[in-house]
Amino acid sequence: MVMLALGLGVLALLLWAARAFSRASVASIKSLGAWVAALAGLTLATGLLLTGRGGLAISGAIFFGPMIWGWWKRHGAPRVGTAPRRAGPMSRQEALEILGLTDPVSEAEVRAAWMRLMRAVHPDSGGSDGLAARVNQAKDVLLGRR
Repeated sequence: MVMLALGLGVLALLLWAARAFSRASVASIKSLGAWVAALAGLTLATGLLLTGRGGLAISGAIFFGPMIWGWWKRHGAPRVGTAPRRAGPMSRQEALEILGLTDPVSEAEVRAAWMRLMRAVHPDSGGSDGLAARVNQAKDVLLGRR
């Protein structure tokens, strides 16, 4: 009877986790994966140290350290914030603020700022669809497409 109750509890927990996972954003899932990997690495290193294999733990840290440091530099930096969205079309001033530019601007400056921001806010880089859409809209406003 206890095993049945424990099994039902675990099943309920898994269903709750699956529902929460389906509603999560890509950035939060990536963050969860990073935390799980970090905790697994720390657990493994601790286990190796406690069992007398400290040399193996240190060599693993030396081997994987640069890879982890590079990932942290790319993904651990603060994300570009968003300005509160107003109703109606985007103004030229708002587009300049989003891209971090000041008047007068050339087409090359707009494209360079757009590329720099898209590298940071694109959904494939851990950003969001909403941020990428706002950056695209700002570029279109400044280039006279909207």
